[in-house]
Amino acid sequence: MTPDLPHTAADVVAQGYLAALDPLVRRLSLAPGTAPMLEEHGGREWLVTNGLGGYASGTVVGALTRRFHGLLIAAFPSPLGRTMLLTHLEERVTFRDGSQEWLGLHGTRGALAQADAARHLEEFRLEAGLPVWRYRVRDAVIEKRVLMPHGQNTVHVTYTLHGGARKVRLSLRPVVGFRPHEAPVDHSPVDGYTVSARGRRIEVRAESQGERELPPLRLVLHATQGTFMFDNQAIRDVRYLVEERRGYDHAGPLWSPGRFRVELTRRAPVTVIASTEAWDTIAAVNPEEAWLMERTRRMRLLAHAAPAVRTGVGAELVLAADQFLMTPISRTHDQVRARASGGQARSVIAGYHWFTDWGRDTMISLEGLTLCTGRTQEARDILRTFAYHVRDGLIPNMFPEGGHEGLYHTADATLWFFHAVDRYYRHTGDDLLLKELLPTLRRIVHAHRAGTRFGIGVDAEDGLLRQGAEGYQLTWMDAKVDGWVVTPRRGKAVEINALWYNAVRLLAEWTGDAGDHALRDDLTTYAERVRDAFNRRFWNAATGHLFDVVDGEQGDDAACRPNQLFAIALPHPVLDRQHWASVLHVARERLLTPVGLRSLSQDHPDYKRQYFGDLRTRDAAYHQGTVWGWLIGPFIDAWLAAYPDDLDGARRFIEPALPHLDEACIGSVSEIFDAEAPFAPRGCIAQAWSVAELLRVLVRTSASRPAPPR
Repeated sequence: MTPDLPHTAADVVAQGYLAALDPLVRRLSLAPGTAPMLEEHGGREWLVTNGLGGYASGTVVGALTRRFHGLLIAAFPSPLGRTMLLTHLEERVTFRDGSQEWLGLHGTRGALAQADAARHLEEFRLEAGLPVWRYRVRDAVIEKRVLMPHGQNTVHVTYTLHGGARKVRLSLRPVVGFRPHEAPVDHSPVDGYTVSARGRRIEVRAESQGERELPPLRLVLHATQGTFMFDNQAIRDVRYLVEERRGYDHAGPLWSPGRFRVELTRRAPVTVIASTEAWDTIAAVNPEEAWLMERTRRMRLLAHAAPAVRTGVGAELVLAADQFLMTPISRTHDQVRARASGGQARSVIAGYHWFTDWGRDTMISLEGLTLCTGRTQEARDILRTFAYHVRDGLIPNMFPEGGHEGLYHTADATLWFFHAVDRYYRHTGDDLLLKELLPTLRRIVHAHRAGTRFGIGVDAEDGLLRQGAEGYQLTWMDAKVDGWVVTPRRGKAVEINALWYNAVRLLAEWTGDAGDHALRDDLTTYAERVRDAFNRRFWNAATGHLFDVVDGEQGDDAACRPNQLFAIALPHPVLDRQHWASVLHVARERLLTPVGLRSLSQDHPDYKRQYFGDLRTRDAAYHQGTVWGWLIGPFIDAWLAAYPDDLDGARRFIEPALPHLDEACIGSVSEIFDAEAPFAPRGCIAQAWSVAELLRVLVRTSASRPAPPR
């Protein structure tokens, strides 16, 4: 039973509820000093999100190494999409004797020299998922916190003096770089800005670029006193080291309108607020109230989660999961339709920093992100949002940044939609939603049996589902560069047919329950045909595992890949039980690593041990050995299908991945990893399905497991 929860900030303080979050701290102690900072800690990053798709992110040491690093990346309605606005604050401390020290990134010296400013950084930690920096500057101890009020394009950066000096002077220079989220770093202008001020309220506007007329960036200093000094400073040729290593444009300009000057004392924290919201919205909640409200919101998230993940690493993953759930404000028509029917448009950011919401990732992630965390209403809204976008029997593969309509080049996202509906229905027993979705689900299966876009359709000879169109990558192994589809997998892919069989079986159940016995019987008969053909065509006795693709462009593909696990792992497994042990043995011996499963076995000639280099080199390795964290989920499902009493053994497969929460994005889980030790994290620093599947299998293998599904 969920406990009674406080409703106001005063309740939080009076009832002592924040104490429940106090133990939820992930701490990195950093030995002060200049030399090792960027090399040792520059790859560690932090992330704060706002529930709209907007975010703040950067390196622990303060260096800007990615074009996506900034304090305010706002989410706007179409056609703007997400937009970089405020990159960072230059922070300078002045002591009573007039001497000065920098806290973090400053000046124009480039990324390598940026780490020099981190020599005062003593500790970085996450408190209930929120970042805190602790600096020791001579005899002063200063802490900095970053917070984004939920549902706003707003960020609070708060400084508190904790020890040593009784008073220091802070100079805080906001540095801006207005550009579209995906634009190269040299697209930030150094002129064309206009600045207006009223007291400590500053408003920065940029010249419109075609249709892109951006809202102003509003800056305010929340302090008992302070001033703003105008100086119109251009900062040229800032270097972004990660972009350089990844083969992208990596040097560009930034600009600053001036700096705030304020006294920082022990009893009076100072906050810089940056926002695109209206002034009355910004002023509605002061920084202390915003902090208490956000902490209360996070405490509520934990209180509603499955008991197994309300504390410890599980609780951290619950808070990490929250970063991906969002309201897609760029698609206004989604909001209008959802509200008219009594809900909210909801979706999932597939990964930070560069992904938008993807259909496949959303459906795979739905159980871990929403059902394991007690957010069933949001799960319902997500399913309804995507159901609205079904076209020709397909849900969107992804929504482009700032776009209204989705792109549909996917063969599996729609089949994962059936799986997500099943997980939701078994968890909630929501007959009303199932009844609402059932006509759409029928049309989807009909479209697949008749044939739809991209060559997706049933082969009349054996009943298996085939897919493929020139120039498209339709499965989750979807790397493509310069027109080269790295893993096209055209033909009959193993996981596509496992998902198809599962979907047909589910629809047979649901239509039967709805009283349509003729359709139920037809689907049941057809499903048996699929199962028979699958086992005849996909079982490879010579290798002891399944073909990855049959009837492909080059015939049958015997590559050993993790895709075969779905033939066991799904609620309706298509593979005959007699082959389960062999498939699992092969997967464990050749694919399983401490952080997930390899996408290709090491003995294959196309195997790549490392995901590194320019775009073409990386994409050549993306699904050719690279480890994917989310695949631990289907491996555990398949293992427990074969060995249902071995919960402890299944748990042991999960535990080696948990130390990763101290790497890459602190407190979250990366998209991918190198295929061999030390399994360096790569790709997105925080990936929805990586977090969701790790969280889900933690719940499934826990001692305090939830009650069986309805």
